[in-house]
Amino acid sequence: MQTLILPAPAKLNLFLHITGRRADGYHLLQTLFVFLDFGDEITLSVRDDGVIQRSVGAVGVPEAADLTVRAARLLQQVTGCSLGADIQVLKRIPMGGGLGGGSSDAATVLLGLNYLWRCGLSTDELAVLGLRLGADVPVFVRGHAAWAEGVGEQLTPVSLPDAWYVVIHPGVHVPTAELFSDSGLTRDCPPITLATFHAGLGRNVFQPVVEKRYPEVATALRWLSRYSNAVLTGSGSCLFASVESKQDGEIILQNLPDQWFGFVASSVNTSPLQQKLLTLPALHN
Repeated sequence: MQTLILPAPAKLNLFLHITGRRADGYHLLQTLFVFLDFGDEITLSVRDDGVIQRSVGAVGVPEAADLTVRAARLLQQVTGCSLGADIQVLKRIPMGGGLGGGSSDAATVLLGLNYLWRCGLSTDELAVLGLRLGADVPVFVRGHAAWAEGVGEQLTPVSLPDAWYVVIHPGVHVPTAELFSDSGLTRDCPPITLATFHAGLGRNVFQPVVEKRYPEVATALRWLSRYSNAVLTGSGSCLFASVESKQDGEIILQNLPDQWFGFVASSVNTSPLQQKLLTLPALHN
């Protein structure tokens, strides 16, 4: 049995705007993705019987709804592969926190099984498959920090200086669909550029909505803002703040209230998944 252990990194949205809406109802976004050297871990084992099963997974997520299982079945269906897989997911990324855990897990399964099953799909083809699973999946498939537009699938790679971040999860799960239906959500941000973001114009339009609906998030935001400028990532509920060093972040976490979870991580332009894949030997049919 061939087995592969791969990282599924978390991401941050350094800002997140809604610039409009398509005729089909999907919102048009602008955001800036960076990856963190923190995330889940996926173990993939090839099965000869064609069965795809999740032996270890996220608590509370039914196997059939798990994006890792759906990703494996989608790849199997599209390629006609006769092999199966056993999937184990070691969850470290909080669910419903805006760190992209489910999307990252799905991308890792697509790339990992494409390698183990010798499917031979290109990154572009895998990104298209990923979009069928979720708008954030393609950026994890491509694995490079990116300026994103459209519904999140129009990606322009960018290179940003590595930075240290404190990330805290205030113990709240925020359903994304609920936020998109909020009448107070700003949906008409004027488009900006990377240069204007660096000039300080970017913000997260979901932040005031999440603060209003989830007082725990508002409390955590005020707490983290005592140390550095704190911002919501994605559609929440995790918050992040830039710090000068890993040590500075760890000092902040020493004061973290017991009911919250937190970690310190560095941003990276190339995702840990892509870095790992580059070390694997070529497989031949």
